[in-house]
Amino acid sequence: MENGNQPATKQDLAEVRIEMKAMEDRLIEAFRDSQTELLKAFYSFTESNRQRVSQLEGNQSSLITRVGALEDRMTDLQLRTITPPRTQ
Repeated sequence: MENGNQPATKQDLAEVRIEMKAMEDRLIEAFRDSQTELLKAFYSFTESNRQRVSQLEGNQSSLITRVGALEDRMTDLQLRTITPPRTQ
């Protein structure tokens, strides 16, 4: 393919095919690298989000416990108000 005006030979076409295959291989490799980077980024996000949700669930459990204790105290106060202690 020295002269741009000469017809392409079978050898020229074979060389172009080899170059195209090499380009295809590099492109596939680049796509795979991109996929790997995306998966790593999603994993990092998922891990931090999982930790956040876990912390929120722990906080929710603590709040439920505290609300339960307050409800018990309110019930106790209501019982004292409704039925005052007996005096002898």
